[in-house]
Amino acid sequence: MSFGDPNNPYGAPPQQQPPAAQYGYPQGQQPGYGYPQAPPVGAYGMSAPQTMPGNVSAARVMMWVIAGLQVLGIALFAFSAASVSAAKNDNAVKDDTAFQQLADYSSGLLWGITLFAVAWAVFTVVLALKFNTGGNGVRITVLVYGIITAVLGIYPFVIVGLIHTVLAILIACFVGGSNGSAWFNRPRY
Repeated sequence: MSFGDPNNPYGAPPQQQPPAAQYGYPQGQQPGYGYPQAPPVGAYGMSAPQTMPGNVSAARVMMWVIAGLQVLGIALFAFSAASVSAAKNDNAVKDDTAFQQLADYSSGLLWGITLFAVAWAVFTVVLALKFNTGGNGVRITVLVYGIITAVLGIYPFVIVGLIHTVLAILIACFVGGSNGSAWFNRPRY
């Protein structure tokens, strides 16, 4: 039997190197001064998302839906304001009780509501456009926007505003969740 073949499973065990000096630090290790080194990025599952999470993207789509509904509301308010101011001087509708309830609002108030609806629609579009590039400030602004929109959808317009209320609550929940926080707090290189 020959022990010269290194691939022989029955051969002699390989020769061990003599042990190094038994004092001091073990070979290959350095003394640890200061704090331990931080783990690599993403080592504990906290990596930043590279694409927008689904629920955050859904919140952005819901904001665009609200903006579209606001355009319809703006057209309705503008038509109402123009109709009321034109019909206040018409003698044919003076006896109509349904019109008198609408005529109790001044045309200036209706134009003011129209102007507020235009400003809120522009604010909605700006926030929806900032979802890709915005930071945590945009996230907080969208949360406040969602809460205010939900309240405005409940109080003045109970039936018509129900869609706004539901969408605004969903926007606030989606942006306020952990995926929304991770998206808006991601590092931008």
